[in-house]
Amino acid sequence: MRSRTKPNQSRGHVGAGGFTLIETSMATVIIGVGVLAMVDAQSAFIVSNQWSSHAASATFLANEIRELTRNLPNHDPVNGLTLIDDGNGNMIIAGWGVDAGEVVVSDFDDIDDFDGITFSFVGTPGLNDNDLPGPINSYGEVIPALAEDGSEMGSTDSNLLFTGDAMFGWYQTVMVEKINPFDSSVAHPNAYFEVPNGSFPGREVDEYPLRVSVLVFYQGANDINPELVTTVTWIVP
Repeated sequence: MRSRTKPNQSRGHVGAGGFTLIETSMATVIIGVGVLAMVDAQSAFIVSNQWSSHAASATFLANEIRELTRNLPNHDPVNGLTLIDDGNGNMIIAGWGVDAGEVVVSDFDDIDDFDGITFSFVGTPGLNDNDLPGPINSYGEVIPALAEDGSEMGSTDSNLLFTGDAMFGWYQTVMVEKINPFDSSVAHPNAYFEVPNGSFPGREVDEYPLRVSVLVFYQGANDINPELVTTVTWIVP
């Protein structure tokens, strides 16, 4: 006897509506790629923004040193620079760098006093290791760290010695070089001078322009070594 199909039944199988496993996988991949791209872009933005902030801070710190030294003479206003015999027939410079009795930045009275000095948050009083507390501003004062409420976390006592936490992570290193008067890219040794020659009257050891460079470094809490952020250089006639 021939069977008959009921009117409400289809002859073939029709699957239930929805996504297949392949479609779901593809959608997951597409969404995942988009999310990863957004996260990567956000991370790059944060790094770029942080570096821009560091660059601005570093430029500010370098220019503070420039302002501090703007009105200072090139060399000691009393003793100047002199050449002396070291006992072996070699002439060495006297008067370059920190002079006797200069122990804090407020004692520095000429530009060459700053040569080789670093002002940093790990600096210590005394110049035996060529560093001092810092970084410093254009008044020679240590720039203090700021608390979360914006208050300063340090102060300067009556002896101009800083107590407290300095601006964390920053170093200002100052380099002073004697340069050729006609080519600022050529540096000379500190004891260099020129003897008279024909119509040239010669040039004394203290008659050269100076090139001053401030190298600003930053060392984060998890950084092993400080990283150079910027260098600001200028010529003092």
